[in-house]
Amino acid sequence: MLGDISVADEIYIVCGYTDMRRSIDGLCAIVQDRLHMDPRQRALYLFCGKRCDRLKALLWEGDGFLLLYKRMEAQGRFRWPRNSEEVRSLTWQQFDWLMSGLEIEQPKAFKVPENVDNISA
Repeated sequence: MLGDISVADEIYIVCGYTDMRRSIDGLCAIVQDRLHMDPRQRALYLFCGKRCDRLKALLWEGDGFLLLYKRMEAQGRFRWPRNSEEVRSLTWQQFDWLMSGLEIEQPKAFKVPENVDNISA
């Protein structure tokens, strides 16, 4: 289905600044050359420019790439990590926080225990 990002197995945030004039081919080149990853895996790659009010997302759908663009309105900004050599894996919760204009690390958020299945009721 066109634009269903929930099919992504992983979410990667590409830290640092990205030239927002780049299209699908340019963003794929970043994923391959700088991150040494395959852009055709079932992953959502997130890119942000210097102004921090716009982002692009790249997703391989099996038969082609999907390029999504979001511009934050109402004086909003994305809280984007700026270490340009870094790529970070995000959880869906962190992705939700990022899309809401929050930091991807929320110190007061509940942490999910690693051994949830081993807790007896």
